[in-house]
Amino acid sequence: MSQTVVELVLIFFALLVAIDIHEFAHAWSANRLGDNTAEQAGRITLNPFVHLDPIGTLMIFLARIGWGKPVPVNPNNFKNPKVGWALVSLAGPTSNLLLAFVFSLA
Repeated sequence: MSQTVVELVLIFFALLVAIDIHEFAHAWSANRLGDNTAEQAGRITLNPFVHLDPIGTLMIFLARIGWGKPVPVNPNNFKNPKVGWALVSLAGPTSNLLLAFVFSLA
């Protein structure tokens, strides 16, 4: 196997894990803050196939970037919609930073 193919496979799996954990963090935090919309949509799971967007997945191979399906959130279900929305929004990027820190230790 050429180095390029190996690199592409490794990038795919790294992005798959990062996207999965990122979207899970949004869904989990929204649920903990009182919005069960993501739970009803079956999005509080670490199953990567639930979180993958078809175009975002294709772009992993074409441009080495990717994205997941947005997690459905209804901020009106939070006690404080502005604060809840901010916390849910920050949950995904925070999970990426934590994941990067953990992998930097390896």
